[in-house]
Amino acid sequence: MVQALNLHSGVLLSNKLSFYHCPSKFLQRKKSCSYVRNDAVYQKRRRAQSFSADCLAVAGDGKRSSLESEPYVCDGVESEILPHIQTLRRFPKEELVAKVILVRFDSAILLGEEVDHSSRSFVHAIFTIKYLHEVGAKVILVSDWRNKINSDVLATEYVADVLSSALQYKVVAVRCLSCKISVDKELFEKADILLLENLSEFKEEVANCSKFAHLLSSGVDIFVNDSFSQSHKILASTVGVARLCYACLAGFYFEESLCQLRNAAKLDKKPYVAIIGGGNLYSKAAALHFLASRCDGLIFVGMMSFQIMHALKFFVPSHLLEKGANEAAADLIQIARDKNITVLYPKDFWCASNNLPKQLKIFPAHGIPDGWEPVDIGPKSEEEFNSIITKCKKIIWLGPVKFRFSSDYTFGASKLARRLFKLSQGTCKVTVVGSMVRRAITKESSSVFSFNMVESASAVWEFLKGRKLPGVEALDRAYPFEIDWSAAYHDPAQPLVVDIGSGNGLFLLGMAKKRKGCNFLGLEINEKLVKRCLDSVQLSGIKNGHFIATNATSTFRSIVASYPGKLILVSVQCPNPDFNKPEHRWRMLQRSLVEAVADLLVHNGKVFLQSDIKEVAVRMKEQFLKHGKGKLAVVQDQCDTRTNQGAWLEENPFGVRSDWEQHVIDRGAPMYRLILSKQSSVL
Repeated sequence: MVQALNLHSGVLLSNKLSFYHCPSKFLQRKKSCSYVRNDAVYQKRRRAQSFSADCLAVAGDGKRSSLESEPYVCDGVESEILPHIQTLRRFPKEELVAKVILVRFDSAILLGEEVDHSSRSFVHAIFTIKYLHEVGAKVILVSDWRNKINSDVLATEYVADVLSSALQYKVVAVRCLSCKISVDKELFEKADILLLENLSEFKEEVANCSKFAHLLSSGVDIFVNDSFSQSHKILASTVGVARLCYACLAGFYFEESLCQLRNAAKLDKKPYVAIIGGGNLYSKAAALHFLASRCDGLIFVGMMSFQIMHALKFFVPSHLLEKGANEAAADLIQIARDKNITVLYPKDFWCASNNLPKQLKIFPAHGIPDGWEPVDIGPKSEEEFNSIITKCKKIIWLGPVKFRFSSDYTFGASKLARRLFKLSQGTCKVTVVGSMVRRAITKESSSVFSFNMVESASAVWEFLKGRKLPGVEALDRAYPFEIDWSAAYHDPAQPLVVDIGSGNGLFLLGMAKKRKGCNFLGLEINEKLVKRCLDSVQLSGIKNGHFIATNATSTFRSIVASYPGKLILVSVQCPNPDFNKPEHRWRMLQRSLVEAVADLLVHNGKVFLQSDIKEVAVRMKEQFLKHGKGKLAVVQDQCDTRTNQGAWLEENPFGVRSDWEQHVIDRGAPMYRLILSKQSSVL
């Protein structure tokens, strides 16, 4: 049995800084960069033929895994619901070494009653943890789990043993959530990987308690979310911790599930049919409307089918109907008619007698006699459904073929699974959603890799309803596009100047007109402002200015690293603090952004910082000096040798002002400016 350890005091807290801003009522103040909701068009990844233990080999021992060497990407789709996220796959390996990383894993995948060790989901979830450990990260695992075998919750030590067996590493349980967490190096000398207590035991988890989130993330550098099944919930372990770690990434299993969601929404193949099982039509009405807008047909195979029949004016016993769902069903039928979409429902059912449950008979759907209950779809229904899906090029199956008393009867699900398996061997793309559907497919298929699978039906339904998934929204967004620098600039080899939070672009456009020998790039949160700036560039004929709508905190490195020339100057001007949230007030810069700037600047390259709020300017200076990896120092001619303190620059050294800076000067208020320079070494 794995022995529990108690976390004790120690200091290894990471700086958790971020940009915050508030709107100006009169002037468009320069904004900090935030998330952009454009989706890339990814190239299609090759299907993996097998997932053996060999594929888990990680670079470092001279081998590359099949997961790592192949482009692990999916076909993208324009979607406001699924913005791009920063993934573990694309995150620099060197940034993971020796970092303390909190992994929120999915207990349903790794600890479920019927764990399939050969499944794609299981392998991806295991690979996330093994990958992090083998690149040299210090991994801490956390999740929630319940014991369905008996009323007692599985002990953390027992779960650690299960994970140790699956990972082939020593996982040690840590008693830490009842007191303040603090990560000590000695803990990792006694274990390969640490496992925190069961989150099911803490009500603060589901309440997304900020103090509990601080407890979970204390001492953590990077957060990796690999629990997609919880992405539709707002939890301390998925949402709360994300704002407290300097980088937040999606694990391999999370990324795979997100890809399947994008693929399900993509209009890439026709005809496209949705097979819909389960019940609760009223709560899923918005999702059904979305499917109606994408699909050529809707096939109902579960309890919702009775509501559809009722909306079509067929007699249905009242006990088979869902209360309050009549109007929602009628609206869906009308939408389908308007769009000329086929809506199918079972025409007959296998039914069981209430008195003789083992006795089965077939009845027409609108003629089920009293005392009989439907348990499965009938042969005429199967024949009709097969005639439709055989012609399809794309199918999504959501929800089981299940009725109130059908637990012992799975003929319909089995036959449907066999049919879909045959179709998947050809040109039809099949996506199955939910654990019950996955089990039906697994029993009837010789290879589950023919299907795209998403384990969490709840998260998928929320996505289809048009709702944002909090667990996805909480992750950093990464810039997904390959930039054509030759199209952006007349001469992409010229030195580059980047303005982070470029606002309406007046500073950058003025600089571009004044200094033709450099290229100027603005990174800005507000897509409307970026569009205006790009229009100004085109109208004025500027050949050395460009703007991108993105979150500079998470994308600065990937964008600037691809630039063919040298980075000579980075400016951050007047980021807005959030005065309504004291705990966030001075978190102007995240550590990952400062480190990226320090790494990418050319020798003797400069960082220009200014703000009309002294505390903001001081904070920016402190963060660049603290996290600049010893490469940045305040330019010496700014120093006041009498007080040995850095003095502020009286004038803007570039002779070009932003509109906000001009506004501050006009009202006679001071600006606090300074320049840092990148040195070979700073004493």
